[in-house]
Amino acid sequence: MIDNGGRLDEACIGDLVALEAMLAGIGGMVVWGLHRDTDELIEIGLPIFSLGTVPTGPQRVDPRSPDALSWARVGPFVLTSSDFVVADADGVIFLDEDRLPAIVTAAEAIRTTEREQADKMRSGTSFRAQARFEEYIARRAKNPRLGFREHLRTVGRAIEE
Repeated sequence: MIDNGGRLDEACIGDLVALEAMLAGIGGMVVWGLHRDTDELIEIGLPIFSLGTVPTGPQRVDPRSPDALSWARVGPFVLTSSDFVVADADGVIFLDEDRLPAIVTAAEAIRTTEREQADKMRSGTSFRAQARFEEYIARRAKNPRLGFREHLRTVGRAIEE
């Protein structure tokens, strides 16, 4: 975790920092700020998630608090070593250690349901058919307050449950 206060006027890391982090055994970086040296970072292959890129490096050296290496802020989140950071091509999420088992269980169930739906679609069964969409339209005509999520729940196709 690198906390550069969400600054958008300077990059706080580049290829040298990424190489050093990789050599130290770090598996990836989340930067609340910008990075530079994008081509080199891609070549290095260390996963880096930031707010974007800019060619200019750090513009100053700010004083830091004595506990600066015990926590990092990323937007509204204050993270410590008891938090889990999970990232993929879609982005980054922060997980509280106490809720981790429940979150993992829910995420695995969602992934399984979505993979099953996608497999059926690849085999020719549209999601509209799986979700009984025509039935939803007919039910909604009778009850305009019926939401699609509620319909999915009633036909056993809800992803989040």
